[in-house]
Amino acid sequence: MSIPVWFLTLPGVMTLDLTGPAETLKLATGAFSLRYIGPDESVLTSTDMVIGSIEPLPDSLPGGSLLVIPGVHDSTVWFDTPQAVAACHWLMRIQPAIHAGQVTLVCICSGSLLAAKAGLMNGVECTTHHEVIARLKKAEPGAIVKENRIFVEDRGILTSAGITAGIDLSLHLIGHLCDARTAMAVAREMVVWFRRSGEDPQLSPWLRYRNHLHPAIHRAQDLLTLQPEKEWPLEELAARVHVSSRHLTRLFRQHLGISVRDYHEQLRLAIAQQRLQQGEGHERAALSAGFSSSRQLRRALQRWQS
Repeated sequence: MSIPVWFLTLPGVMTLDLTGPAETLKLATGAFSLRYIGPDESVLTSTDMVIGSIEPLPDSLPGGSLLVIPGVHDSTVWFDTPQAVAACHWLMRIQPAIHAGQVTLVCICSGSLLAAKAGLMNGVECTTHHEVIARLKKAEPGAIVKENRIFVEDRGILTSAGITAGIDLSLHLIGHLCDARTAMAVAREMVVWFRRSGEDPQLSPWLRYRNHLHPAIHRAQDLLTLQPEKEWPLEELAARVHVSSRHLTRLFRQHLGISVRDYHEQLRLAIAQQRLQQGEGHERAALSAGFSSSRQLRRALQRWQS
């Protein structure tokens, strides 16, 4: 069953704040169902495009929903309209569902300012576009505003910085709500780079080395991620992607800064660590990831933790 996503669509909405996350989520085929809601049936966007067939604001949102508040072209103007006031009052009414974790709030760019006006940011770590930071702090002195961050997540409320950060945040959501491989596939389809918020943990090896555009390396990575437990001799892998072993080795070093063997081992370690977290013993986790024994797994862990 797809996850319902509701875009709060107001006059003056930044077109890319709306369409960027929407397109990103839509590319995760079948995982999300998108709907557009607001006080008006149609709105004029920042690029003079008219969006129509907007649904009225519902009385409530179903559990498990994502509620996205895109930013607007000039928040000093467009968040002071009767429509924005009506949306603010509506946000106040559904605030209990957000704070109870029944609805996940996603604010793009200056959208966090409207959420702050509705009382949703008190005590919440958040961020916004750098030009709106001071006004966000003023709108909600109790907000814990983080500067120079791509996006911030705190207790079911996610906020992002400028326009393209909404795409980064959407990829993060896909990785969290679907899986890393789906997020990787969407990012490749959109030809975008993965970025992290300042204090986020390292990306998993499924994503960490995908910030390049070389087709042969991507083909090799696809084969390795599909069957990481397989032995994959270098000669066989190179032949499958139609380059020489020497050239593939050079490409990995040049574009990823890592050897083919080490990249493969990191994939295996990610699988083994996941199995260990699920309660499996070292021997079984090692074998399921393609290691010959738990001893080989421990050596690999020591090598990458040192």
